[in-house]
Amino acid sequence: MNVWIAIGLTVLGCYAVKLAGLLVPAGALERPLVRRLAALLPVALLAALTAQQTFSTGSALVVDARAAGLAAAGLALLLRAPFLVVVAAAVVVTAGVRALGG
Repeated sequence: MNVWIAIGLTVLGCYAVKLAGLLVPAGALERPLVRRLAALLPVALLAALTAQQTFSTGSALVVDARAAGLAAAGLALLLRAPFLVVVAAAVVVTAGVRALGG
């Protein structure tokens, strides 16, 4: 029963956040600073999430096979490889480093 209460509260919270976004005046959203922040915020959040998932285990900072996979993905991105190639490069390098004992 507690799970359903949590789900219900989450649904209400998500709806309230969405409704709050709709209530923001259009003039506030048209400001150049707000437009630049809105464009950069998703990139910053995804970078932070990637760094947190790559370099942490619990509360410890680690550098392991995931870092090698991230480096391979970054290199593939620099070479302007298609998205699937980027993901494949990260997977192959991570698996390879883990297989080698890293």
